Amino acid sequence: MAISLNNLAALYRAQGQYAEVEPLYKRSLEINEKALGLNHPDVAISLNNLALLYVAQGQYAQAEPLFKRALAVYEKALGPDHPDVAASLNNLAELYNAQVKYAEAEPLFKRSLAIKEKALGPDHPNVATSLNNLASLYYDQGHYAQAEPFFKRALTIREKALGPDHPDVAMSLENLAALYRAMKRDEEAKALEQWAARIRAIQQ
Repeated sequence: MAISLNNLAALYRAQGQYAEVEPLYKRSLEINEKALGLNHPDVAISLNNLALLYVAQGQYAQAEPLFKRALAVYEKALGPDHPDVAASLNNLAELYNAQVKYAEAEPLFKRSLAIKEKALGPDHPNVATSLNNLASLYYDQGHYAQAEPFFKRALTIREKALGPDHPDVAMSLENLAALYRAMKRDEEAKALEQWAARIRAIQQ
């Protein structure tokens, strides 16, 4: 029943019908808590789903305790170095980043990255996602020199793991180009933008 409620909620969420989504996610959470116990990983999934709904609506105060509780459940149930813990850390970090709480977001992004590197290997595409998130955090603060090596490493990983014409490679190129524009390195930025445009054209 909890899975069915979650699936129906996901459908309504995709349609932007948020008023219908919240009670379904809440009921799914209640069922999982009652059937599985408060510290089961499926409870963390339900907590994250509800929190992400609140984030989509800009209701950050409601989302934060749910993300924190989901993180605690994953750490207790799966151990501190599990990839699901990394994903939960990333959710909380992105929430803080959206609230311009950079000091709170940075250590969470870094810990998420470290877990992924250990669990998945340093060249996994999911590691590139964490590198990009951390780079974007620095970019948003105007710390361009700190952002550059993370954007560049994310690009290298995606090229190697996904192939040179993958849309995620284009995304990394565009991110790095935007950084170079901000650093007044316009010629380098232009070359990356043209490269990204060629990839986008292939995908159409």
